[in-house]
Amino acid sequence: MTATARLPIIDALRGFAVAQMIVYHFIYDLDFFGWLTLAMNRDQPWVGWRTAIVGQFLLLVGASLVLRAQHGAAREFWARWAQVAGAALLVSAATWVVFGPRFVWMGILHFIAAALVIGRLALPLAAWNIPLGIAVFAFGRLFAHEAFNPTPMNMIGLAAVKPRTEDYVPLLPWLGVVLVGIGAATLWQRRGFALTPLLARLNARAPAPLVFLGTWALTVYLVHQPILMAAMWLVHRATS
Repeated sequence: MTATARLPIIDALRGFAVAQMIVYHFIYDLDFFGWLTLAMNRDQPWVGWRTAIVGQFLLLVGASLVLRAQHGAAREFWARWAQVAGAALLVSAATWVVFGPRFVWMGILHFIAAALVIGRLALPLAAWNIPLGIAVFAFGRLFAHEAFNPTPMNMIGLAAVKPRTEDYVPLLPWLGVVLVGIGAATLWQRRGFALTPLLARLNARAPAPLVFLGTWALTVYLVHQPILMAAMWLVHRATS
């Protein structure tokens, strides 16, 4: 496997996370329009499912940093970063219109924009990112203090009280997941990005719909909720 080859299995894994996200948001929107009564920001299994989806995305963010570093120039990295950061601003603006004070100001895209920069700086640590990432994740999960409650300090993630927002992905503990992804991909890089026979077969036969979702993950992320909410609004209006 060459370092410059695009791996369909990575795109498919990202696409699998995107597919879960779409289903999660579909259920969330059913609750928003009153067709279901759920507390998806508080109750299980919804909180656990959201955590799993975010974890999948962020492991792949770390791995992709290593894969892209093999052949990506700094200009390409910053062009991609600008796309993510710009998309994060769009999410903030759109959610302000819909949710008002509960708008998203530190959601998944805001986090990824920050993590891409931090992760790029962490690339020289190579496999040491694995124990570092575990330590960062554990610290972020175990330590909290009211001094981190006010905005913008709560972006760090050590707040004693979760802020009122529709999506919240702070630096801690989630940066630890990205670092683990970087470390794991570095170990894979040392093996020339070789695939086991099973993974090679999966890579050769990766489901096309998942590969598509993974390849266009940012675009799908931006458009799927407006489409879902617009469709549900039309149905709600027609049936009310």
